[in-house]
Amino acid sequence: MNYPWGKKGSDSLAARLCAQTPNTTFKIDESKEYSEQWMGDYPVLPARVLGSGEELHAVIDENKEKLLGKHCTEKFGGVLPFLPKILSIQKALPLQIHPNKKLAGRLHERDPQKYTDDNHKPEIAVALGKFEVFAGWKPTQDIENLFALGFLKRFLPEKQTSFNTETLKHICQTILESSDDTIENIQEQLAKVPKDSLERQAYILDLLPRLQQQYSKQDPGSLVALLLMNFMTLSAGDAIYVPADAPHAYLSGDIVECMARSNNVINTGFCPRVDRDSIELFTSALTFSPHSAEETLLNSSKSKKGKGGKTVVYAPPMSEFNMLRTQLGQGEKEVISAISGPSVLFVTSGSGKLHAEQNIYDIKEGYVFFVGQGTELSYESEKGIEIYSAYAE
Repeated sequence: MNYPWGKKGSDSLAARLCAQTPNTTFKIDESKEYSEQWMGDYPVLPARVLGSGEELHAVIDENKEKLLGKHCTEKFGGVLPFLPKILSIQKALPLQIHPNKKLAGRLHERDPQKYTDDNHKPEIAVALGKFEVFAGWKPTQDIENLFALGFLKRFLPEKQTSFNTETLKHICQTILESSDDTIENIQEQLAKVPKDSLERQAYILDLLPRLQQQYSKQDPGSLVALLLMNFMTLSAGDAIYVPADAPHAYLSGDIVECMARSNNVINTGFCPRVDRDSIELFTSALTFSPHSAEETLLNSSKSKKGKGGKTVVYAPPMSEFNMLRTQLGQGEKEVISAISGPSVLFVTSGSGKLHAEQNIYDIKEGYVFFVGQGTELSYESEKGIEIYSAYAE
């Protein structure tokens, strides 16, 4: 994918990994942005079988129970229920939400060209290095403190008695509906606020000119993100969970992203006005959880599926997938127990060997494997390797 927020040329991990994938004709153009590498069976950009070039969804469709397992076939309708990606981000993605199942169904029925499925799209993002992100809502008290500033009170409801989710919804909608001149004026006033008066939210004044340079002083996304949303800087291995209807905007870094099998999105900021979706649709769908940076984090834990203790699992509160992360040093090994559903594994760094069903495969960064249900895997590292595996059961 070549969205303009992607990193350019060889700076993009997504591009470098794709270029390493065997049997592709892909070559990096240093003048182009490369934002996403997809590794699933979603028809917009399906993975293909290395030997035949056949699309993954066609192979699955011919062998549903054998590859997915009876339970997953019945539960998810005979498709891979998740979509893993690599994202390489050099500037803010659009301020967005992904609709819940009920809303996705209505939108797909009304406009199937734009909303290409009827599924929800909760997702996780795992940092592969430094990762900056706006996600979820700040604690209510932090927001209330900011909107005590005189020039921001214009966004409050007229009869303000308590600060609650309805207040937050009103503020968000009022900012998004404001004129370009109003947004620019508010940003100019915000830039003049003394840094020490913002205390722990003083980072706002550092990020504001950066966002203005990426988009413009008239983009309302800057005010929504800076004033209402958590700003987080994560390190390699840290992760967040973004539920359906929760606002988020990734700012910079390389990540592993995985989501329920959907491509639906509603955008309202960090993009040209012509590309913004309905503000009423966006604000009416909003969920008001999580409500702090801590609630947004998705912690990993040791996975029982890794027999050698070298594997952790990210288990979001949803049924479509979990994510395994295996890290091996030089010469180390790990065995992954057979899983009762499908997996997609991919190597983000290093090289080694993969043992599966009496076959041995060379693996290195950029290699992607679909693994059918009931298959035990064994990894051997050469000088070190990192492997991610999304799976359903």
